[in-house]
Amino acid sequence: MSTTEPLEPLAAAMREPWDELDPAPALGRVPRTGTTIVPKGSIAGRSLVAVVAIMTFLASLTTGAAMLMVNAASDWQSDVGREVTIQVRPTPGRDTDADVNSAIEIARATRGIADVHAYSKEESERLIEPWLGTGLKLDELPIPRMIVVQLVPGAQPDIGALRSSLAAHVPSASLDDHRRWIERMRTMAGTVVAGGLAVLALVVAVTMLSVTFATRGAMATNRATVEVLHYVGATDSFVASQFQRHFLVLGFKGGLIGGGAAIVLFGFVEGANAWLSRSPGGYEAAMLFGSLSIGVAGYLAILAQIVVMAAVTALVSRHTVNRTLATMD
Repeated sequence: MSTTEPLEPLAAAMREPWDELDPAPALGRVPRTGTTIVPKGSIAGRSLVAVVAIMTFLASLTTGAAMLMVNAASDWQSDVGREVTIQVRPTPGRDTDADVNSAIEIARATRGIADVHAYSKEESERLIEPWLGTGLKLDELPIPRMIVVQLVPGAQPDIGALRSSLAAHVPSASLDDHRRWIERMRTMAGTVVAGGLAVLALVVAVTMLSVTFATRGAMATNRATVEVLHYVGATDSFVASQFQRHFLVLGFKGGLIGGGAAIVLFGFVEGANAWLSRSPGGYEAAMLFGSLSIGVAGYLAILAQIVVMAAVTALVSRHTVNRTLATMD
């Protein structure tokens, strides 16, 4: 018989009633993983995701449209800037063909000129057919002769000297270097970019207001939880970081949805434009509107906007929480 056996009845008699309680169920009810202060599946959170998605989509559309316009204007400027035009008008007492030949010689003798092409009388008449129609006798009309002068890429031809030589030797000729068109294109592109920046500023402002209201609503809903956390020693920085993490996730989700939709849309437009470019009228459309592709830079800009919208959502939420906590103290 063991010496410990007589002690077992004594130990059983000395037990308290609460010693019979099993602590395991109570411990099992304690959450073993951290929980966020703000519920993840709230209606306000889903609404904020929708708002951020819409704002990101609009911002991406604005950025893409501005880039398309700038690219098209740049292509137009490069095409127009590579040539100048000489117009020789028929005048009484002068041989138009001789004036055209003189203008060609003067243009070829100018530094920075790559090629000179003079339109014949028949070609000049065909140039005005879209405005006057076909089947007309244009022999009696003083139709000017056009000379297209191609410039050497990267060269700086002396346009002033060319204009002076034409005025001295061919009085009926006039030179157009298309500077007015280029300036108008630059002004148009600058206006589009300025308008796009204004729209982006409005989109960011609306997003900030939406995040502010959503954060205040979440703070009001979880005010009791925040007060308990303060009571047990949680700092304002900890509470703000919890809200910031929550709204960062919401902003990133909304940005992915809106930015992804914009990327799909621009990809579809680019593919449709490539398919239409093989049609009979596709070449003219491409000349007018450009390639309708935002390129790699455009898609990278949309991805950057997704990150920016998520960052704005998180930072505005943290700022709003800090201000609200300051009033609660």
